[in-house]
Amino acid sequence: MLAILDYKAGNQTSVRRALEYLGIPCTITDDKAVLAAAQGIVFPGVGAAGQAMQLLRSSGLDASLRQAVAVGQPLLGICLGCQILLDSSEEDGFVPTLGIVPGVCRRFAQGLCQEDGSPAPIPHMGWNGVQQKKPSRLLANVPAQAEFYFVHSYYVEPAPELVIGTTLYGKEFCSLYGRDGLWAAQFHLEKSGQAGLTVLRNFYEYCQEVAPC
Repeated sequence: MLAILDYKAGNQTSVRRALEYLGIPCTITDDKAVLAAAQGIVFPGVGAAGQAMQLLRSSGLDASLRQAVAVGQPLLGICLGCQILLDSSEEDGFVPTLGIVPGVCRRFAQGLCQEDGSPAPIPHMGWNGVQQKKPSRLLANVPAQAEFYFVHSYYVEPAPELVIGTTLYGKEFCSLYGRDGLWAAQFHLEKSGQAGLTVLRNFYEYCQEVAPC
């Protein structure tokens, strides 16, 4: 079973529906024991980094996430969950975040232009591609031309060796990072059609493979 972290920061229900569509057992929970017993944790979210970190700290769920990674429990961050796995965020001035993955979340600069010279409005909203920079089982069976759904005003700068995929929108930015068992996607997997569903299935299959007997 996968646990979808409930920390009052949006879109958990959408993630659950996507997983249920795939026939993947899952539950939305803030129960630390349930989280610890799950085969893997999905860490979604929408909204602001500062508020999300306040909710995580006040509930003690920040410690649960750090413990999960420390013991090798698979974790998949999505959107805001992707951003606040890093050390800090430029949102609200400066926000110390979880510090599970080295890196910083930065705001898109004003005045960016797309490849055709037209303005690149912020937030970046809509469908866009992901250029794979290194092999990852998370992208198995995902066509190279597949597009994913984005809604964000900030982008991540993780440690370079963790970058799996990048996206072009006014600039090239990291849109997928991680290593086996710890991944994070800037795009909304639960809203990205077949490509997003394939990534979610890949994550679950990995969780099944590494789960204790």
